[in-house]
Amino acid sequence: MEILIFQTNIKSAENVASIEPVLNNHTHILNWSIDLEDIDNVLRIETTASLTEKAVIEMVKEHDFTIEALAD
Repeated sequence: MEILIFQTNIKSAENVASIEPVLNNHTHILNWSIDLEDIDNVLRIETTASLTEKAVIEMVKEHDFTIEALAD
């Protein structure tokens, strides 16, 4: 298992609801959360080693959100 952490502009429950089906239905995402209280709106993903940061960034950007990887 690997943990990927991103800064996003996913700022509301409505934003979370719009990206939820994409993250829930991805076969390599085991668990995920978005911290709406954090200034960086951190997206945390627990994944198999098969999913890359680049793939997550592309997937989220396809839904018109900004995202960038955060250093550990």
